[in-house]
Amino acid sequence: MSTVTRNQLMPGVFLTSIHTPKFKSSMLSMTLLTPLRKETAAVNALIPFLLRRGSESHPDMQSLAAALDQLYGGSIEPAVRKRGETQCVGFVGSFLDDAYALDRSRVLEPAAGLMGELLLRPYTQEGAFCPEYTQQEKANLADRIRAEINDKRQYAVSRLVEEMCAGEPYGVGRMGREEDVEPITPQSAWEQYQALLAHSRLEVYYCGSTQPQEVGRILEKVLKGLPREGGYEVGETIVTPLALQIRQVTESLDVAQGKLTMGFRTGGITMADSRYPALILCNALFGGTTTAKLFLNVRERLSLCYYASSSLDRYKGVMLVSSGVEFADKQRAEDEILAQLEACRRGEFEPWEVDGARSYTASSLMTIPDSQSRQEDWWMSQTAAGLAQSPQELAQAVKDVALEDAVAVAKGLSLDTVYFLKGAEG
Repeated sequence: MSTVTRNQLMPGVFLTSIHTPKFKSSMLSMTLLTPLRKETAAVNALIPFLLRRGSESHPDMQSLAAALDQLYGGSIEPAVRKRGETQCVGFVGSFLDDAYALDRSRVLEPAAGLMGELLLRPYTQEGAFCPEYTQQEKANLADRIRAEINDKRQYAVSRLVEEMCAGEPYGVGRMGREEDVEPITPQSAWEQYQALLAHSRLEVYYCGSTQPQEVGRILEKVLKGLPREGGYEVGETIVTPLALQIRQVTESLDVAQGKLTMGFRTGGITMADSRYPALILCNALFGGTTTAKLFLNVRERLSLCYYASSSLDRYKGVMLVSSGVEFADKQRAEDEILAQLEACRRGEFEPWEVDGARSYTASSLMTIPDSQSRQEDWWMSQTAAGLAQSPQELAQAVKDVALEDAVAVAKGLSLDTVYFLKGAEG
């Protein structure tokens, strides 16, 4: 049995602790939450990778690796995430749980100390980040941004979001833009790092067998030098309830298969809305499972798509449909996707469709506590939105949703943007 507690350690610093004997490893993450902005997204994404290159006591990767080896081969990895219009940067670490350490030795305390050292006391040269490390990590970040175009399915979704939310922070990618990477200098990155430390909310997450009070004591000690100068609130994500017009965007690249993506507004429903469980069920019925209408009809029965599915951004109030089609089938696939949405709006479901969608969704939520990484991401996401609902509570809420409520939500969906990626000669 696990228990979840949340405490404030110091101004703008919060600890979410999952006390459980379930795992042989413990997980610890430290995440700075800051508004997602076009001007700072790239440098913010660079910072955790620079911090991970070395600290005062461990100035290079070799000495850091040796320190982690001393912690039974633990790991500390940079993390860059986007939650609505909040950029989340920091570290996620995994270590042997204290309950399984030899000779009753402690692992959490030195592991937290090492992570805190990386966060607060990085390796520097002449009062800023190391120029060599900065240049290397800038090249790596540019490569990561460019690599997204190689995954054409994800690229099409990113471009849809960029077009659909042009002018909004949500349209900015989690790692920023490639053109904003090259101007970064060791000094400019250092100045932004100082601003993040002083003004960003810090969310700390722990999952393991150590009592929450002891975890709090350790982390208060580790984070004692964290500068706190105010401004820790994360701004609300802009939510546009309804599409004002339907935008059609077509681009050409060297692809063998067309990528048709469609963005819908959800009527203003986000994860904080009482109708959110109904939206989850609606998405599952429409395109979120292998028993959904998009999969069974557009892909299987009509063979219009190589794949077709829908997903939700629970922060933004957006539903995205992603599909792969032959270039010539674009319009037929688009029309059929909308036809299946109309069937949802009319409530045309067989009992097995509803049972399958409900069961799949609830089961997926109920298995989150079985994975430390999924659980960490869940609670980090919840705290970023100012919520405290557990996966089990949301699963029960989905089970309790009346079908007519899911149909009502479907009626509130409005098509905003259609993005089609076709071949250069298509």
